[in-house]
Amino acid sequence: MTRSIAEIAELDRRSTLHPFTQLKDFATGKAGDPVIVTGGKGIRIEDAQGNTLIDGFSGLYCVNIGYGRDEVAKAIADQAHKLAYYHSYAAHTTEALAVLSDRLVRMAPGRMSKVFYGMSGSDANETQAKLVWYYNNLRGKPRKKKIISRERGYHGCTVISGSMTGMSFYHDHMDLPLDLIRHTGVPHHYWGAVPGETEEQFSARRAQELEQLILREDPDTVGAFIAEPVLGTGGITPPPAGYWPAIQAVLRKYDILLIADEVITGFGRTGAMFGCDTYGIEPDLITVAKGLTSAYVPLSAAIVGEKVYQVIEEAADRVGAFSHGYTYSGHPIGVACANAVLDIVEREDLPGNARATGAYFQDRMRQTFAQLPIVGEVRGVGLMAAVEFVADRDQKTRFEAAQKVGYRVSAAARARGLIARAMPHGDILGFAPPLITTRDEVDQIVGIAEAAVRQVMDDLARDKALA
Repeated sequence: MTRSIAEIAELDRRSTLHPFTQLKDFATGKAGDPVIVTGGKGIRIEDAQGNTLIDGFSGLYCVNIGYGRDEVAKAIADQAHKLAYYHSYAAHTTEALAVLSDRLVRMAPGRMSKVFYGMSGSDANETQAKLVWYYNNLRGKPRKKKIISRERGYHGCTVISGSMTGMSFYHDHMDLPLDLIRHTGVPHHYWGAVPGETEEQFSARRAQELEQLILREDPDTVGAFIAEPVLGTGGITPPPAGYWPAIQAVLRKYDILLIADEVITGFGRTGAMFGCDTYGIEPDLITVAKGLTSAYVPLSAAIVGEKVYQVIEEAADRVGAFSHGYTYSGHPIGVACANAVLDIVEREDLPGNARATGAYFQDRMRQTFAQLPIVGEVRGVGLMAAVEFVADRDQKTRFEAAQKVGYRVSAAARARGLIARAMPHGDILGFAPPLITTRDEVDQIVGIAEAAVRQVMDDLARDKALA
């Protein structure tokens, strides 16, 4: 390091606008110095102060192959030396781009046809919205433009993708959501079910609510439904039993496209290559990013189904060129990186590890946390899980927001060497470790998390005694 920790912190504080950061607290130093990350290997990162931390969240659900994979670094460097950049406009391509596109079409669920590239999940979902509008315009249904998302769904931070996101703090003071976006109920049985309602009954009710929303809006104005196979940022919440068959039946009934947002779940996270494979989802459009390159470089993709693509191609003589694209669409370094990452995913069978080690992880999580008095629900699939804390598990009473229980558990885990995320919309501790995680590492993650939870339980008991 050529600069001191203090010098780096001061440079950063003066000049960087950090996402999801309380800016005044950061600018004044009230929130402390930035964490300067200096390296990573396997499932661990290192900071400038010499701390080593288990990254129990894979960065932001994205470093699936783990840190420090030399073969990926070599693929990036080799491509940079050979051809660092050329665009993909007007039918220009590279070997790596052609190979990756063919690979994604073949591995993706459903009947896929073509791949369009961007740089983030947000811009890929922006592309998906434009594709929905374009498709319906070209087939003579110009009113069919509204897109339905779900409360607590996460689809990005740009204007349209941020509107699709079903969390108010992404909208507040930013004039979102736009009017073309609607939201329907969150598929979370624990909080959403009425007393005595089974998961199947709850799923049927959510599908009925979706149908009622479509009818209120007029089916001729609704173009698409976008959803994550498993809610991610909205609380790491797998769908209840029967949810996806019931939802898909409604969409087919009203000629509504299904956009599967696989940004988090794609490439192995749920124990299958795609979350759609896990839950029997048949999408028309698929969004991928994160695990596509394990975040070694930015790259995203909108995978376009045959039904949508055929309409677009057949209209080309009438409307001309497909007028959408980014300077970096199909960037040579990005696609070279993606191919190297997917080689690892397939060679090491990381979906299989997420399935087998993930089953062990889910068992350990339930055994360790499910009976604790402040735990309302332990949930997850594959190598993603969440523990939700409540003040009264029998009455399902939440803690007061000011108690910041989820944040306190996350901070206590970090102090012990584990990064686990305090999730929004409740007191929730989220986990999404790299897909290379072993059983021994699962034991370490669960052990540290348990110590953190028990510390906060003791603190809460002491606070109550002093009150």
